[in-house]
Amino acid sequence: MALPSATTTTLFRPPPTSHLPPSSSPFFLPLSSSKPRFRCSASTFTSSQQKNEAELENKKYDLLKAVQDTQRGLVTTPNQRSEIEESLVDLESFEVGNEAIDLGTLDGTWRLQYTSASDVLVLLDSSSRLPFFQVGQIFQKFECKGEDDGGYVRNVVRWSIPSLLEENEGATLLVSAKFSIVSRRNIFLQFEKIALQNINISEELQALIAPALLPRSFLTLQVLQAIRTFKAQVPVNNTSPGRRSVGGLYYLSYLDRNMLVGRAVGGGGVFVFTRAQNIV
Repeated sequence: MALPSATTTTLFRPPPTSHLPPSSSPFFLPLSSSKPRFRCSASTFTSSQQKNEAELENKKYDLLKAVQDTQRGLVTTPNQRSEIEESLVDLESFEVGNEAIDLGTLDGTWRLQYTSASDVLVLLDSSSRLPFFQVGQIFQKFECKGEDDGGYVRNVVRWSIPSLLEENEGATLLVSAKFSIVSRRNIFLQFEKIALQNINISEELQALIAPALLPRSFLTLQVLQAIRTFKAQVPVNNTSPGRRSVGGLYYLSYLDRNMLVGRAVGGGGVFVFTRAQNIV
């Protein structure tokens, strides 16, 4: 998996004060000439801000570098796991612990780079062992822009069956959940449904159903259309009255404009995501 380049932060640098008249300098406060003149410069603050931003980008880069060769967490050595956890804690310590979740920043699509969650690793392991099953990209899509107490999250798994479906994106497994904020950094997921959709059959299978050398009949066209639009879904509901649906607590330990780190509370694993292009 290609390692995303570290984000380059554009910083504002004040012009040399020697080129500005003393009365127009935006970095110094004019004081009365009858009192000692002390220059109050913003350079110290700017330098500190630059240092903090550079340090943060380095921590994010170190984490992505640590997970780069793990196949999203499937193949890790004890040393790698130790290095990843150290990088995670190092990055999480940079986040302000008492700062509330910014739903505007959380909104959007996030691509999985690493996880230690067993339910996801089972899929990745099956893909590596079974020649007829292939797992592509895995996303989390949050829909919470403009909300103040929660929203929806969709876990999207792209998968395929070689020769039958298109490579990597032959079909989509969608697990949808409603989430609500229960504390400054914790959200509770209430799973609602599991769906199978967006089936894209391979060219070989299309040719078998409707050979290119023969005129396509109305029936074969209907079959192809039915496959493309097929959607199966299973609701995930708790039938017991007064009890929540199947769900879990999710701790968002780090969040900014291009990286999301979450921990499933109760030993469910850690997740590292990077910002991705929005998907439908």
